[in-house]
Amino acid sequence: MGDEFDVDHVVQRALQRLALLAEATTALTSTLDPYAGLDRVCRILVPNLADWCAVDLLEEAGRPRRVCVLHRDPDVLPADGLTGLLPYPPEVPTGPLARVLTGTGALLLRDTDIPPPVLAASSLDARQLELFGHLGAHTAIVAPLRARRQVLGALTIARTSQGAALGSDDVAMVEDLAHRIALALDNARLHGEVQHIAERLQRSLLPILSSVGRVQLAARYAPAATTAEVGGDWYDSFTLPTGLTMIIGDVTGHDLHAAIEMSQLRNMLRGIACDREEPPGRILHRLDKAVHSLYPHTTATCLYALLQEHDDSTWALSHSSAGHPPPLLVTPEGDTRYLEGGQGLLLGVDTDQPRPHATETLPDHATILLYTDGLIERRGESLDTSLTRLRQHAAALAREPIDTFLDELLIGLAPAHADDVALLAARLPTSIHTVP
Repeated sequence: MGDEFDVDHVVQRALQRLALLAEATTALTSTLDPYAGLDRVCRILVPNLADWCAVDLLEEAGRPRRVCVLHRDPDVLPADGLTGLLPYPPEVPTGPLARVLTGTGALLLRDTDIPPPVLAASSLDARQLELFGHLGAHTAIVAPLRARRQVLGALTIARTSQGAALGSDDVAMVEDLAHRIALALDNARLHGEVQHIAERLQRSLLPILSSVGRVQLAARYAPAATTAEVGGDWYDSFTLPTGLTMIIGDVTGHDLHAAIEMSQLRNMLRGIACDREEPPGRILHRLDKAVHSLYPHTTATCLYALLQEHDDSTWALSHSSAGHPPPLLVTPEGDTRYLEGGQGLLLGVDTDQPRPHATETLPDHATILLYTDGLIERRGESLDTSLTRLRQHAAALAREPIDTFLDELLIGLAPAHADDVALLAARLPTSIHTVP
């Protein structure tokens, strides 16, 4: 009877630990934000495994920063918190945290191993002992966060005298948990580096705009805020003998490959537009044939527009769309209208279909806005609702400077956008004869 009870107890304890490890792993992999993941793991460990825990991470210069402290009794924690920069580890580490941060394996500490802060051998040891003294620690485990043979920080868990003591059988599980935390941190770091490189590449491929004549130009690009990914959103503008081009597009995908394909399409379109002084529909048709031949598995939206001034000082916009949202016209009085003509299929779908274009006469001092779908689309919301919201925001900003106009649209419509966003706007002069 006693043996059966012991076996059942061991099996139950093992299952509880597996469940805890699984829950912690899910918490780590459910977010790309490493600090949010650490906070979730700490809330799982306390009180399931420990009465309190702390996480210290090494910064690039080798100085530790305490990023998380959690106690089962929130009233125990001081109002100003216990997180922040810690002293550098000493050259000859003696305390448990310093030893773990410099390469030692996990350490099991009992109350007899935790001296008062006055006996600390270094300022880092003193800070750790102050933590033990403030929160209480009958037993504790300090484990390294090690991944790819590199120590990224340390995990400290502790039980007070009120709970069962931590033992040697707990060390292996805490080491496993610390290794999983370290892998998640390292993966987040690597993902961030790749994303940063992709974003820098994408920004470097986008043009630096300046006003052309009396037409004011401005553009914005913002990578996805919720997925930390770059995509294929892009804009372009350059001067031709026939007018000023305004181009915006979106290559399918959200990765470095999409950013590279975006640059290839942009350069092809530049070459075609400069070589052929043709209507926008013909330009997009040529681009579609080139995409089909050179990149047969690529699909993309694109809007190609040509802003032209006529002899009578009026302005017109000729435009053709390959599956892209329509341009928005905003008058100085706040009237808004989508220019819905010239709509066609996405690039890379059917090169045999003709591509129409449309021409609109524009009022003085009007603003033309081109945008990608990341600005307007919302999960579970109809496109009509999204487009109406954009019109309302743009109307309220009609008299703002063009840079403010774009900044406020991003703030108001895409504060936490799930897709990357590109914006391109042009503002016409009041009159060709007006002296600046």
